[in-house]
Parts: sequence; C-alpha cells; structure tokens
Amino acid sequence: MKCRHCKTEVTNSFLDLGSSPPSNAYLTQQTLYKPEKWFPLKVMVCDNCWLVQTEDFADAHELFDADYAYFSSFSSSWLSHAERYVESMVERFSLNQNSHVIEIAANDGYLLQYVKANNIPCLGIEPTQSTAQAAREKGIEIVGEFFSVALAERLVSQGHQADLTAANNVLAHVPDINDFTKGFSILLNKNGVATFEFPHLLNLVQKNQFDTIYHEHFSYLSLTSVKSIFENNGLQIFDVEEIPTHGGSLRVFAQRQHTGTHKISDRLISLIEKENNEGVGNLKFYQDYQSKVERIKNDLVCFLIEAKKSGKKVVAYGAAAKGNTLLNYAGIRSDLISFVIDKNPAKQNKFMPGSRIPILAEVNLKQAQPDYVLILPWNLKDEVADQLSYIKAWGGKLVTAIPSLEVSS
Repeated sequence: MKCRHCKTEVTNSFLDLGSSPPSNAYLTQQTLYKPEKWFPLKVMVCDNCWLVQTEDFADAHELFDADYAYFSSFSSSWLSHAERYVESMVERFSLNQNSHVIEIAANDGYLLQYVKANNIPCLGIEPTQSTAQAAREKGIEIVGEFFSVALAERLVSQGHQADLTAANNVLAHVPDINDFTKGFSILLNKNGVATFEFPHLLNLVQKNQFDTIYHEHFSYLSLTSVKSIFENNGLQIFDVEEIPTHGGSLRVFAQRQHTGTHKISDRLISLIEKENNEGVGNLKFYQDYQSKVERIKNDLVCFLIEAKKSGKKVVAYGAAAKGNTLLNYAGIRSDLISFVIDKNPAKQNKFMPGSRIPILAEVNLKQAQPDYVLILPWNLKDEVADQLSYIKAWGGKLVTAIPSLEVSS
C-alpha cells in the first residue's frame, strides 16, 4: 500500500487486530439476523513521514452513514471541555460578533452551541444526518457534507471565510488527509487560525491505548507526522497544547503558511524535541507493540472466564467504538458480558457490532445488580465512576482493561 500522505510504499506493520465490523455499525433487532460486513483491522507505519495508518478496506461513506450513533453531547465532561475551549478561543483571538467560526465535524452542536451563545456567527460541517439534525434543532446552521478542498472553495465563494476553524477528533477520520488539510488553508482568512484536536500517538503506544484503533480512524497521529502533512498542504503549526481528553490528546494551532502572523511557540519546539527523544522518527518505537496488546487481551479474557466460573455476573458500561475494538479483538460475547449500558437513546435496544451484546438503558444495571461493571470508555473512567457509585451498595466493582487490568477495591 501507498502512504496516505507522502505516497511512499508502506511495508512496516504496527499492529494487527484481526478483523471486525465498523465500530459504530450497531445492529438492530432487524439487522441482527443478517450478516455483518467484517473488514481486516491492520495498522501500518510509513518510515518516510511516520504516519501510522490503517490498510484501506472500508469506504468512509460506509462508516459514517445516516444512522451514525455517536452524539458528543451525552458526555458531560466533553461538553465542559467544549465550553472551556470556546471561552479560551474567544479570549485569545478576540472573537466577537464580527468574527466567523466554522467547525468541521460539528456533530450534534456540542461545541457551536457555546459559540452561538457568545453571539458569534458560526457554521458547522457535519456529514452524518442523525447528528446534523440534532445540531440544527439547537439553531445551528449545518452543511451536511464531508469537508474537502472543493467544499472549502464553495464556502469561500459564498462568503464563509473563517477567523477560526475547529476540528476536534476528525483529522484521524479522513481517508484523504491531504485534501482535507488543504481545505483549511483555503477556508481560513489571511490571519485566521485553525485548531485541531486528536489523540496523541505517543500515548497510544506508551499507555497501551490500542482500542482507539478502529476502521473509522484511518490515521494515528504524532506531532511529527502532522507537521509534515500540514506543511505540504499550506498550513504552518505555531503552537500546541497537551490536553487530557481521550487519554491524552494534542490541540494544534495552525495558520496559513504564507500569511499567518503568529510566532512559533516554545511549547511547539519542546514537544517536537520530546517526540524525537522518544524515537517517533525511528522504526524501533513501533516494534513489539503487538505483544503488549496481546497481554492486555489475555488478561481480560482470563478475568472474565474466572468470573464466569465463580458464578459472578459481568456487564459493561459505554457502547463506545473503542469498546467494540476491544470486545471483537478479544472474541468476547454475551456469555461473558451479559449486556452493555449506555446513556444514548440512539444506541439503546441495539446490539454491539460483532459481539452482538445487547445495549440497554441504565435502569437495567440497577435491576441486575452485577458483580462487575467493565468500563469500556476508560477515558471517561472518573465521570463513569461518579455516575455509578451506587453499585457499591450491592458490592459491585468497576473494572478497566486499559492500560492494564484494574478492579476497583
């Protein structure tokens, strides 16, 4: 295969997770009796630009369809994160009613609702029909398309050039990362700023966060690889922040390469040096990851089998895409995990793809009173632990599998 960014022949394997259905392809009672599409889930690394990327099997339109069920607003911690982001950007870049903010992958309006509350004109780009409709119901204007150079040019011709663009957890989701990135250099005003948030590859490797790998994520990003991609598509990174979301992410600030006026920050220089020191630009950094991942899988499966033998009941919390990666790689089915609880009504009464474990509302957790609750979205562990603190009343314990197996006392 050719590298998505630099077109170099890619031959180095990073991780092979076997095969699974797309992680957000939840099943209904009707589709439960139909075959699922399974795709290989193998990740490679380019030894030229160091972009870590999945092999091409699934088309983006198959992954992000009208029934896409990820709604950002169901996480209170994520809403707080979005609100703080807007407050910070308004202050840092002096945004006001004469500014224009555009968010790519606006989802259900979780972020732009705070821009709108500040009386700042805004526009969302969101191709998935279900989430786009939820955003429109909040009074947010949405363009229901995938972002690209062609769309950026059309928006600019319609007067939608941006002072600020936001793109949270979407850069990894695009198959044509060059076209996507170049679109921002067109969409920005001469002195506009583009921000991107994405999980940091350094954490994926060092903290064993392999379940963030799934078909909807075409790329796994280091600052080293993103810098190369941006510079080749008309953008210059001028600052970066390390933020705690999704187990440790980067927020990158970029400007148009030839017209931006922001100075390169010391934080950016320091983080590039840190990645160099950790070996991100060396194949050795990417080797032996497979064996670490296999240990995590084996520890979880052994725990679930022992719980079953002891007559203990295990359920899971959070029908997250990362949970589907873990369950399908480990071959876990409803004989070991009875059901999954999720707050999102769009997922309730459906079934996890691949494992076909039923997804239920939280009331079922209180009725079943299981011995263990496996938290699948480990990045929300603290939020979930607070929410489910009542399970202690019947002796229930919380379990996480990543970065290593941990059972609450």
